[in-house]
Amino acid sequence: MIIDMKHVSWRREGLTLLNDVNWQVAPGEHWALLGLNGSGKTTLLNIVNGYFWPSEGSVSVLGYRFGEVDLRDLRKSIGWVSTSLQEKLYVSDRTQNIVISGKHATIGIYDLITEEDLAFARSLMEKLGCAHLWDREFRTCSQGEKQKLLIARALMAKPRILILDEPCNGLDLFSRERLLASIKDLAESDDAPTLIYVTHHTEEILPVFTHALLIRSGEVVHSGRTEDVLTTDRLSEFFESPVIVEEHNERVYVRIED
Repeated sequence: MIIDMKHVSWRREGLTLLNDVNWQVAPGEHWALLGLNGSGKTTLLNIVNGYFWPSEGSVSVLGYRFGEVDLRDLRKSIGWVSTSLQEKLYVSDRTQNIVISGKHATIGIYDLITEEDLAFARSLMEKLGCAHLWDREFRTCSQGEKQKLLIARALMAKPRILILDEPCNGLDLFSRERLLASIKDLAESDDAPTLIYVTHHTEEILPVFTHALLIRSGEVVHSGRTEDVLTTDRLSEFFESPVIVEEHNERVYVRIED
């Protein structure tokens, strides 16, 4: 299993933030993680990355059981892209240097840049449709362009798992669709890592995401194949309100029932 979590709970200061979570991700699967703000998505991801230790239950990632592996080494195989990372980067850095810094997961570059690094960074930027940004200052890029660069940065370390944490936040409709198209191409590539796409918008869940997990108040409400999870009945139960599911181009749109 890529991820194997069994009966995982996490408590802090008397609060249960995750309760009895079971989640298995098999090779070849890409997952969407759907939940409203405060549902426990970030806590779950912090456990996958080994930043939080479960109060109960067992966790294995990439076949390594927590407690039997150096988590610092394991994290090198996991890329995590979030908009909060943008605030930590040097805005005057050149785009290719932003991407290359992902090789060592550093803010800025402190090692010699090799021709191989430059070639790999360029190939990643081409794959994500942002090669035209080469040698631009990071601050001159749009929000959508920055997100593509951050994904390329995460891929620079050749991770086996790539977590995309609400990557479309703050994007307009057109920027969102361009970013989603790049994510689709990435997921369909032969050397794609296992993708975990985190969102609270069902319409962002592309057909390439074979499975979905619905989390609410720290508990898994449903998980399984996407077409079985994103249904009117299950989403109405999940949102605790009657909703109507409409499908367009293999993507699910939800509206509140009148």
